Amino acid sequence: MSCAAMLSFGSCEELTDIAQQTGLTNDEVVKGLKEALEVSTDTSVSILNALNGYYGDESVKILLPPEASVIFDNLSKIPGGDQLVEQTILSINRAAEDAAIEAKPIFVNAITNMSFSDAFAILEGHDSSATEYLNDNTYDDLVIAFAPKISTSLSKPLVGNVSAESAYQDLVNKYNVVANASFGLIAPITQNTLGEYTTTRALDGLFKKVTIEEGKIRNDIGHQVSELLKKVFGE
Repeated sequence: MSCAAMLSFGSCEELTDIAQQTGLTNDEVVKGLKEALEVSTDTSVSILNALNGYYGDESVKILLPPEASVIFDNLSKIPGGDQLVEQTILSINRAAEDAAIEAKPIFVNAITNMSFSDAFAILEGHDSSATEYLNDNTYDDLVIAFAPKISTSLSKPLVGNVSAESAYQDLVNKYNVVANASFGLIAPITQNTLGEYTTTRALDGLFKKVTIEEGKIRNDIGHQVSELLKKVFGE
């Protein structure tokens, strides 16, 4: 298939220019981009899958659902309350860390099946173009992969055989009984499960890391870990 046929939006000449500047073929330029994606996603997953990958990093650490803060703010004022709150936060982040490894095969599949035109658009795009491509093409699969693993982790007992998920649901349900009887004076809490919330926040953190790693590869020669990456992104 010709370059023009593969790049229906007419960017064949631009891609050829890039290839000429780097001394690489068109296929090698695209291969370099895919390698960059593989490196950035693999690094991000490895960081987050490690112990304290989420919990120890304030930029991606998952806190309790904001709308439930009224419950946990008061809970922290009673004896043992602070410990329960912190254990719940730890449980949420451990669940995200456990699930992070599930992203690897999904990312690999998306990168492998990337079209020639998609690769060129990403190469010529901004510092998070690749991350946006992955978000668009993997998010639903990631939710399916993360959700059950996170749900299992959150169901593990914390104190007195009570899990983070069950404790949270019980607190929210009791709070909502009062809220629903307040004739509108108190707003009920709509997020009554930690699983869905944690899955969403875990993926937010994952793509934040991928964005950071993508930017490093594009702009910092120290993160261009192969000669191919240096040639493609150095130009």
